[in-house]
This record gives sequence, C-alpha cells and structure tokens, in this order.
Amino acid sequence: MRLIGMLDSPYVRRVAISLHWFGLPFAHEPLSVFGDYDAFAAISPVVKAPTLVTDDGVVLIESSLILAHLERSADPARRLEPADLAAHARNQHLVGLGLAACDKAVQIVYERRLRPAEKQHEPWVERVTGQLAAACRLIDAAAGERDGWLLDDRPMQADVTAAVAWRFVAEMLPGTIDPATHPAFAALAARAEALPEFVVAPFG
Repeated sequence: MRLIGMLDSPYVRRVAISLHWFGLPFAHEPLSVFGDYDAFAAISPVVKAPTLVTDDGVVLIESSLILAHLERSADPARRLEPADLAAHARNQHLVGLGLAACDKAVQIVYERRLRPAEKQHEPWVERVTGQLAAACRLIDAAAGERDGWLLDDRPMQADVTAAVAWRFVAEMLPGTIDPATHPAFAALAARAEALPEFVVAPFG
C-alpha cells in the first residue's frame, strides 16, 4: 500500500499511526497538496490528503473511509474500533470530537496563512475558534473520567485521533488551547506520543 500526504496533516498522520498499529506494511510518500500538486494529481486527481493506494491499486480518500477499510484488514486483536455496539458508539462520538478539533484548527490555519490579511473575517475566526475550544473541552472531560485511555486499557481510534488533534493544534496554533486548563487531554496526548506507533510517524 501507498500512503500519500504530509505528516503535518492530522488526517494523514492518524492513518499513518493506525497503519503502524495494525502492523500493515505500506510506503509513505510525503507529497504536499500545495508544493507537489502535479505529482499528487498524477496519483489522485482530486489531490486530497490522505490518499491511500491499496495493494490492488484502488485509490481511497478521506481518512475515516480509509481507516474503515483498513480495520477489515487488521488482526482483530489490533483493531482500533470496539466490537461492542455501545462502546463503538462512544468511540465514534470521541473520534467525531477529535475530527471536529482537527477541522476547526485547519480552518483557522488556512484563514490565517492562506487568505490575505485584509480579507480575513474575524467573526468567522472567532466562531471557529469557539468550536475548536468546545471540542477540546469535551475531550478533556472524557479523558478525565478514566485513567489511561479513553475507552479501554489500550488505545483505540478515539485516542489516536484525539492525540493527533492535540499535537496539530499545539504545533500550528500555539497558545490556542492551554494545557493547564485541559490537563487530562494534555496527559492523554503525551501518553500517546510516547507510543512507538506515534514515534515512527512524527508530526511534520
């Protein structure tokens, strides 16, 4: 398999970490949707990161769809989604919060870095920042309910996505989310970043 995209994308990184967790062999091709547009388009004309090319040559996009496919290939003991229906709903709830944090942070980054200053819309930035803060607050509350991981005695996709979101916000929007007011979320992210699967897929 081939994973296309840069690890400064939280969506690419959550797929890379999950692939390592599953023990599935893959080649990572760190192409940028900006700097390597033509090379990326030659693989996937949509130029959307992450892109996964399966062993059979099928091109998949959207991190959650890619992960849904990879779950089917993983050893059941290494899967990142719970089999129990109620636990799965809880996992998906928390994954949704992590992805919301990623989405809102990416919107702020794009507004600040890609849009000319005179065209930036502060009410929009304030609204998106509030949504980011709400997602982080809810993840912190969930992390504070348990010792260790969000759902189980080992990491699940909720933990992977939340930790990736925290690192992205910390790197790209420093000072936006204060660890002192989100201690459980910060501790969760630190535990995750120490795992081998995170270490071999570092941010950036």
